[in-house]
Amino acid sequence: MKINTPTTTAQNIFRIVLGCLLLFTGTGHLTFVRHDFAAQVPTWVPLEADLVVLISGVVEILLGLSLVALGRYKVVVGWVVALFFVVIFPGNYAQYANHVDAFGLNSDSLRLTRLFLHPLLVIWPLWSCGSWKAAFGKKETTA
Repeated sequence: MKINTPTTTAQNIFRIVLGCLLLFTGTGHLTFVRHDFAAQVPTWVPLEADLVVLISGVVEILLGLSLVALGRYKVVVGWVVALFFVVIFPGNYAQYANHVDAFGLNSDSLRLTRLFLHPLLVIWPLWSCGSWKAAFGKKETTA
């Protein structure tokens, strides 16, 4: 698998937008929505909820910076960001299963809708970084 693959202008714009969103939410983890993020930490996680929020905030900031600045390694960054979104899914599910109001998601239908939209967060970095195409796209042949 290549660490870099050509991407379109649209893909690059979406990669940078996702990076900025992760920078914003990562900053939120550390500051103004820290309490809301703590409400999402599943009770089975063996760490204090606030520590999980702080760690995930730092990780989101690093991932956001990577999406914006590490264009040369975007294929690998895309896979790492997609994996991050898979790893945080249990928090979103816990918020739904435990009927926890946070981020304006004050009904089970809103929380359930977010669960069904979550796969888009996994697909976004794979597409915008060219990660999926680099791993599974049509292989170039030489004659």
